[in-house]
Formats: sequence, structure tokens, C-alpha cells
Amino acid sequence: MSIFSKLFKLFLTVVLMPLIPMALLLAYYQGHLKDNILETHSNLAQIVASSINQHIEDLGWRLAFAQNVSEALQSGQNPQEDLRNAMAANPDFLMLAVLNKQGKEITRVGAKAFLDKIPSLDLSDDKYLPEAGSNELSVSGFEVVEGRPISEFVYTMPNGDYLYGIVSFFGLLTRVQEQRIGRTGQIYIVGENGHFFYGDYQYRPEVSPQDMKQVFEENKRFIKNLKGEKDTFVGAYAPTPIWGTYAVVLQLQDEAFRAIHYTNIIILLFMIAIATLAYFGALTFAESLGEPIAALDKAAKEVSEGRLDQKIDEDIGWGEFKNLIASFNKMTADLKDYQVLQLQAQLSQMKEDLFRAVAHDLRAPLLGLQGYIYILSSGKATKEEEKEYLRLMNQAAVNLSSLLEDVLDVSRLEAGTLTPSLQEVHLQQLAQEAADTVLPSAQEKHLELTVEVPDIVLQADAKLLRRVLINLLSNAVKFTEKGFVRLSARQEGENVLIAVQDSGVGIAPKDQQTIFEKYHQVRSDARGYGLGLFISRQIACAHGGDIGVSSEPGKGSTFTVRLPKEKK
Repeated sequence: MSIFSKLFKLFLTVVLMPLIPMALLLAYYQGHLKDNILETHSNLAQIVASSINQHIEDLGWRLAFAQNVSEALQSGQNPQEDLRNAMAANPDFLMLAVLNKQGKEITRVGAKAFLDKIPSLDLSDDKYLPEAGSNELSVSGFEVVEGRPISEFVYTMPNGDYLYGIVSFFGLLTRVQEQRIGRTGQIYIVGENGHFFYGDYQYRPEVSPQDMKQVFEENKRFIKNLKGEKDTFVGAYAPTPIWGTYAVVLQLQDEAFRAIHYTNIIILLFMIAIATLAYFGALTFAESLGEPIAALDKAAKEVSEGRLDQKIDEDIGWGEFKNLIASFNKMTADLKDYQVLQLQAQLSQMKEDLFRAVAHDLRAPLLGLQGYIYILSSGKATKEEEKEYLRLMNQAAVNLSSLLEDVLDVSRLEAGTLTPSLQEVHLQQLAQEAADTVLPSAQEKHLELTVEVPDIVLQADAKLLRRVLINLLSNAVKFTEKGFVRLSARQEGENVLIAVQDSGVGIAPKDQQTIFEKYHQVRSDARGYGLGLFISRQIACAHGGDIGVSSEPGKGSTFTVRLPKEKK
């Protein structure tokens, strides 16, 4: 390595390497400070929620007059006087009513203009009605009536009746919303549906209820990026004891993170200054190294794109560069010779793979056709059976034609260039079609071929899935001399499990790990090229599933295809 290269690398390393930890520190510093600011917002939201909780607890203390109302009811007296006194002592009470144990109204007091708008109460079907005699206070969410936030409450009295009331939270809401953080930060009470309850003079952020509702659904106490129609807000929220409401702190993002942004600008300017000095310092060295490096870079790109006819003029180099250019020219010449040999080998291998795949995939439908021809030529079939066999032969011929296209599709599946064409597939019909294809081979060996597949609909490529089923059924018939072959399916969660079970020779445990490899065959005397299971697994994996096997020598095998019902 020349002195120029050493100095060039040393200079860049010493100057630029510290910028990496500096950038990481800047990112950490920015995120940490933002979280600290949002933590302040969260603490303020928690304090407001606690204040509302204290207000609700105070409401419970203010309902002590319910004892007098209960005693009046037990003695048969009208409790309206006690209710009016309570209304006078609590100006934020807009209405009080007494409900019987069934939740139906007995009496009420309040402003006539307000009472006329509320029909007779009947809460007998209200599932949130507290249990009678439990001394429990239940407070509903906010509603807005005549521009005032109100809430309903129900309190169970000692005698088992209910005290119902409507209370205004305007005073509490006003006190809460008078608190501020910074110039633009304010506190809001927001319903779980995303609607804001505003005070008379409170700034109203242009935030849609849908966006606010989504913030609550994410269940994160920090609000890091809430887009309004014009501005972006940050903040935090905390649930309040009033059902379905939250205390929300919102502040303009620019104001909340202004100090961080100024600090970032200063650090970035400092880093830019260092990078600029490093650039011009490296440029000084690069001027003497630029021409050979540029020539090597251009030639390397040409070679990486497959153009191996590149040759660099050795006269532009000096010192170690001259030797490097000579080596590069020799390398491209050798690569060109190697590329020719490699292409010839790949073409030969592709021809061999294509021949083996076609030979394997054509076997099953051809055997089916041979079986039907044998049955028809025997003269033992009835007219109806002849028609059915001719239909199945036609179907096998169609499958034979489509298999030629499928072989090319599977090659592209292996290369990752073919995505299955997903559509709704009725598995019961597809399974029956696959079983009909191999039925003659099973009948020739006197095997019992059964299909136990319910009407399951899944997202799959019908042609490729039929290919998998025919491969598995063909293998099962091939390695079963007597007994049965069974095709079944069931749904398990979000997956569909398809099983092909046989009573054949079985597979040894040591072979179960390798049967899905390309060109692998358990029995050397068996016909075929060991492509069926390999192709089947490729198709299953392309659908987002897999194939597994459980087997015991001499007791048969079960191949299970797992496919997602809907690929995500």
C-alpha cells in the first residue's frame, strides 16, 4: 500500500469517524429530550385526571342528603323538600329525581324549563344501573346541553331506591382549561369518540374526532405527532373517572420542541463544517488519484452489469495503480472465459431439470389415461360408466396440457419470480378432481381411495394446489400395495390442514428429513426422479405454508399440507 493511500485513509478515518457517534448521540439526545417534554405533559394530564377524580369523590360526600330522602320515603313522606334544599345547596345540580327499586321515576325537582325537556325517567332496562342497596355512585360521560357540559349520576340509597341527578361540570371544566403549558399548550377534556368539550374562551385545535379517537385506541400515553388541518400537535393524555373521557394536554409541536430544534441546528452546522473540511482535505489527495480510480470504478460497473469487454489503458496508472490496472484487465479476460463455460453448464443443467420435471409431472395423468383405456378396452364397463370414464379421460387430457405450463411455473417459483394467482378455491371440489385423476391407478391395485374434505373456501392458486394434491396422492398409491389411501382436510385457526394418509411401506426416520430435497428418492428401485415432493413444498411455501410428514416403516405415512386460509 502506497503512502498516498495510507495518508488518504488515515485522514478520512480520523476526521469522519467521530461524526458517526456524534450523529448517534444527536439522535439519542433528541429522542430523550422529546420524551422528557412529553413526560411533563403526561404528568399534567395525570394531575388533571386526579383533580377530576377528587371532584367525583367530593360529589359522593355532597350526596349525604340522600339519607334524609331515604328516611322520608320510608316514612311515607314526599322527599321533594329535601331535594329542593339539596338543589339550593349545590348550584351545579340541574335536576334531582327519586327512582324506585325498578328504576322508574317517583318524583323530581329542578328548573321547570329544564324539566320540561326531560321525559319521565325509566332506567329499568339500563344495564349500568347499580345494584339496589349497594351505596354505589355511578357517573356517566359528558354531554353538552345548551353549551354546558353535564353528566348524569345514579346513587343507591339505603332504602333500596335510587337518587338520580344531572350535574353541570362547567365550573370544573373552566378551572381545568384555564391551566396552560407554554404559550400554546392547553388542557382539554375529550370524549372517547374524539369530541372536545371546550370552554367559552378556549383555543380550539383543528383536530378531527377520528384522529383523536385513533390516538386513544393506540393506548399510548404520549401524543408524538397529531396532525391538525393546519398545525401539528404533541402532548399526552390520561383517563378520567368520568366514563368515556380523557384529560388531554396538547401543544404545538414547533413550540414544544423549539429548544431541541435550535440545539440540533447548532450541532448539525458543526458537523457540516467538519464534513466540509474533511471533503476539501480528501479532495486535495484525490486530485492526484482521481483518474485511475475513476477508470477502475467505471470499468467495475460495466463488469458488474455483465459487460466483460472492458480494458483500461495501463498508461494512465502509476505505481501500485499500474499493477492494479494490469491485474484488472487480466481478471476481466479470465471472467469472460469463465462466463462462457458457466453459461454452457447452466444451459445443460436447465435442459436436464426441465426434462426430469416434465417426465415426472406427466406420469400421473398418463397413468390415469392408461387405466381408463384399460377399463374401457376390457368391455366390462356399463354405458353409464363408459360416459363417466370418457369424461374423466377428457379431464386428464386437460390436466396433461396444463401440467406442461405448470412445470415452467414451478421453475419460476423456485427462482422467486412467480407469485401464485390467489383466488377463492372450493377445496372439496378441487380434492375430488385430484382424486379422480389417480382413481384408475388406485383401482388397478385394488386400493380404497376415499375423500373426506368439507366445503372449505381458501385463498390459493387452484392449478398449483391441484398439482400438490395429485403429487401426494400419486406417491401414496405408488408406495401402497394394499389397504387404503385417504385424502382429508380440516380448518385449524387461520390455517387449513390437508392430509394424505396411506397404509403403504412408510418412511424411515432418517429419510423423513431429506425426502423433500431435489432428486431425492428413498427407494432406488422406485420409478421417478425425486421431484414431486420438492415441487409440492415449493408451491406450499409460495402460498405462505409448508408440508410435513409423519410416518413409521411398515405402517404407512401421512403428509400434511398447511396453508393459510387467507394469505396476508
